[in-house]
Amino acid sequence: MSEHHITRIGVATRYSEAAVFNGVVYLAGMVPERGDTDIRGQTEDVLEQVRQRLLEAGSDKSRILRTQIFLADIGEIGAMNEVWDAWVVPGTAPPRATVQAALANPAWRIEIVVTAAQKAP
Repeated sequence: MSEHHITRIGVATRYSEAAVFNGVVYLAGMVPERGDTDIRGQTEDVLEQVRQRLLEAGSDKSRILRTQIFLADIGEIGAMNEVWDAWVVPGTAPPRATVQAALANPAWRIEIVVTAAQKAP
């Protein structure tokens, strides 16, 4: 039996930004770097972080396998969806769940968790 290597990216004391195992990229929950913008601005911020982490892990947004979106206020789903729809590569919209949740920082409006496939070597 061969041993599969786990690669961790952006390792901190409490968590890693991403882990890669067996060709699959698992991102940590991405939250806004700035809490002083509206849901559109925070969604753009988080999606840019997702894009960057996927690139670092050898993937891209067209290879997302699954997305989980947590909103502080589900009433903001329409505005968030406008940004999401413009960001997703046409024809590659992944399976997605969107729920309302109490986020760790009251300034955060959104948190996104992504799982993606790596590009072939």
